[in-house]
Amino acid sequence: MVLHRAVVAFACLAEGFGRWADSRASSLIPRKLPELRFASLTISGANDPQSARHTRARSPMSPTFAQLGVPEHVCRALERGGILKPFEIQAAVIADALEGRDICGRAPTGSGKTLAFGIPLVVNVDQAKARRPRALVLSPTRELADQIASELRSFAGQTKIGAVYGGVGYGVQQKQLQRGIDILVACPGRLEDLMAQNAVSLHEVDQVVIDEADRMADMGFLPAVRRILDQTATDRQTVMFSATLDRDAAKITRDYQHRPVTHEVGEVKPDIEAADHRFWSVDKTERIAACVDVISTTGSAIVFCRTRHGSDRLARQLVQRGVNASAIHGGHAQNRRRRTLQEFIDGRVQALVATDVAARGIHVDSVASVIHFDPPEDQKAYLHRSGRTARAGQKGLVVSLVQSNQVGDTKHMQRQLGLKQPITSPDLSDDHTVPPRPRKQSDQQSKSRNGQGPKRQSQDGRNRSGPKNKNRNGQGPKGQSQGRPHRQNRNKPRSGASSR
Repeated sequence: MVLHRAVVAFACLAEGFGRWADSRASSLIPRKLPELRFASLTISGANDPQSARHTRARSPMSPTFAQLGVPEHVCRALERGGILKPFEIQAAVIADALEGRDICGRAPTGSGKTLAFGIPLVVNVDQAKARRPRALVLSPTRELADQIASELRSFAGQTKIGAVYGGVGYGVQQKQLQRGIDILVACPGRLEDLMAQNAVSLHEVDQVVIDEADRMADMGFLPAVRRILDQTATDRQTVMFSATLDRDAAKITRDYQHRPVTHEVGEVKPDIEAADHRFWSVDKTERIAACVDVISTTGSAIVFCRTRHGSDRLARQLVQRGVNASAIHGGHAQNRRRRTLQEFIDGRVQALVATDVAARGIHVDSVASVIHFDPPEDQKAYLHRSGRTARAGQKGLVVSLVQSNQVGDTKHMQRQLGLKQPITSPDLSDDHTVPPRPRKQSDQQSKSRNGQGPKRQSQDGRNRSGPKNKNRNGQGPKGQSQGRPHRQNRNKPRSGASSR
């Protein structure tokens, strides 16, 4: 009798173990993916059943948005914007995101990440109530948040898109939240402020995107990101994009994602050889002249300074030497920063003088050159700065202005990056000249209508309209009155303080 009971117990135990083993094995087998999307599928990390890693090989045919499951009305909106075929990261991510899966994505800047997570958000988001958004996109900088919101609105239709970030007043953002925002794009600091004011609740957010998680970590935002995620719905979908998926990004995956699918596009390390890197030995007093030469030759440049005050000063000095330059940094109000960036995109400003933090949100194509006026903090900062040029297969020039006391640190950084270029005297050979960016047609039309060129720059780096010469009595070159002072001020761009 005892032996019979032991046999029965052992049989039940064996049957239970078999069922557990079968379910365990099936959980490790990824779902069958459309052959059109992936030519090969591999699973890495066999000891980590919490994630499936997809490695996408090039397929002879690229899928269309419709084949990825994007609804027809969204496809039509994308076509109206000139977007006909998905980029690589979009083809890899969209179908999984539409199905609600958690995703870890690694893709370089400019690869089309916004549409990769934005299309599924717009398709799947539910209508929000007042002060209770249903989807959330976290961004490290104001500029990037603004760009994401603008791109989402281009195909969102009736879906309400809103953005909240610092540098502007609370009033407008609070009113938008009160009216109801379906997809909220936010910087962590301002979002936590609004949460503390009870202006927004995240309890109904069931879709979250963390964009540029590695930069969030660099800027010290991850504790705030964790606090924000803790306020969202427990059954949410969490999508994360990062330049690297180790260290801090891996901790977010471990704590806040459930069996995420990992999609990686592009090289793990940036293609540093895509640009022409030059290191020039210059005295401190020669740096401005070297900047003018580079900007005049290439047509457009982002110039990096270490401090806000240094950025403002350099912008004024470049303007005095005939270069249309504007500074952009965190000390400027958001309206001014947005205006400055748009003028640079439109070609009305040749040189954007920026700090490292402000430049993290600058994503502009066709930047001909990057100038390290002040040395970068480390090799990672050098890569990020230099990555503003030579994007999407285009050429680019990166110039570092090296003073005598900076040679040792520069050579050490070169060894870390694998750059073997010598430190030489300034030299812009014709065979390395980058074609300047074409100006917008609107500037040419304005010139033909008014008989004047584009707006000139004042010494503070902001655009001014009207004749360059004016006497003390407010008279122009031919003696015409320039109007009453209060009418002049009405047309001037507002300063940082007044635009808040």
